[in-house]
Amino acid sequence: MTTTLITFQLSVGRLRPWREGDEESLSHHASNRRIWNNVRDFFPYPYTPRDAHSWVRSNKSYQQPNNFAIEVDGQAVGNVGFTVKDDIYRYNAEIGYWLSEDYWGRGIMSEAVPIVTNYIFQNFQVNRLFACVLEGNVGSMRVLESAGYRHEAVHRKAAVKNNQYLDEHIFAMLRAEYLER
Repeated sequence: MTTTLITFQLSVGRLRPWREGDEESLSHHASNRRIWNNVRDFFPYPYTPRDAHSWVRSNKSYQQPNNFAIEVDGQAVGNVGFTVKDDIYRYNAEIGYWLSEDYWGRGIMSEAVPIVTNYIFQNFQVNRLFACVLEGNVGSMRVLESAGYRHEAVHRKAAVKNNQYLDEHIFAMLRAEYLER
């Protein structure tokens, strides 16, 4: 099977599909408690080479990928991805992302999220794209707001992380809002 590799240039690095050889940098950059504190528990901590191998294997063969490695200086240092929902939410997709702490504050996510947002609305039958952000993750909230997402709601104490109840902030963009931009 031949796949066309979808790649997007960033000011620093690029977004590209995951591939064999990413496992070492993935486990190195993802195994960080400060990252894990802001993501769902299915994201492993510590992030082992075995976890990295499983992630790469499950993501490397899609013709239309739904997860993109963030590559900087030849290393996979983060991910931007999305999941299209089902049943009555089938025209919704949830976007999520993480970035190695070594690259925080460089504007990488502020550039990557709008690119993937554009990719989703252009290639998938999605009417609403949303993100869930745990309280305290102000950087992620700023990324979404700068990308044109609207703060829709706060689900009070809806999430549990590190044995603490946390507010979950919901940000969303509708297709009509995307088309207006």
